[in-house]
Amino acid sequence: MSGTVRHVDARRQTWEHELRDYVGLTDVALRRRREPVEGLFIAEGAKVIRRAVAAGYEVRSLLLEDKWLADLSDVVELMSGTVHLASRETLDAVTGYAVHRGALASMSRQPLEPALALAARVDRLAVLEDVNDHTNVGAIFRGAAGLGAGAVLLSPRCADPLYRRAVKVSMGAVFSVPWSRLETWPGDLRALQAIGFTVLALTPRPDAVDLADVPLDLRQRCALVLGAEGPGLASETSELADLCVRIPMSAGVDSLNVAAAAAVAFYAIGQSRR
Repeated sequence: MSGTVRHVDARRQTWEHELRDYVGLTDVALRRRREPVEGLFIAEGAKVIRRAVAAGYEVRSLLLEDKWLADLSDVVELMSGTVHLASRETLDAVTGYAVHRGALASMSRQPLEPALALAARVDRLAVLEDVNDHTNVGAIFRGAAGLGAGAVLLSPRCADPLYRRAVKVSMGAVFSVPWSRLETWPGDLRALQAIGFTVLALTPRPDAVDLADVPLDLRQRCALVLGAEGPGLASETSELADLCVRIPMSAGVDSLNVAAAAAVAFYAIGQSRR
């Protein structure tokens, strides 16, 4: 099995149809509508593409500068789709931005495991409420991979972890950390509690418990809930939590960026369990 190699015609009316998966990658609203419905996502850069392939995702097609063909020959040998070769100028025209890494792959999505079934297999969860910034989502996944969170669950309105920017920022961690979407928010927190999770809501509220002071027995099987930049967690979410927790901050700073806060919290919880 090996992909079919074709050179892209630089004329827009020619490539606009055959490269449809790659057209308008900077149009976030368009990509949010298209990619999940059409069962695809875009991986950028040879390293990320290989990580997606290693995680079992199927390559639909590749869009490359000529010089990347030899470097990605191992991926080409495993795929059955088309390898589109294009100049840097054509790549930029198709995608809508300067493709510095020169290699893009359209990948097929995989069915998501039901959220509660996934949760039942791990001891530590990151649960994201309405985190709609793709950079933050990608950074949270990278922190989860590096600091031992077993899985990530998303509220229905969270950004897509397989959006190109999130994949890139995560350095492919979205392929190694299991994730799924909750269906009812925040009511599904009760379902997590019912299967043995302590729900810890991360908040800058001054009346919250410092992470270092959370009792050890509450850390053994816990779901750390993180909210979006700005609004933070909804009051109903905090009320459903078993405990509201905070990262102590120096005077004049009330909180960290959500991705940074997640990394600190993952580390603190992990240290306490060793």
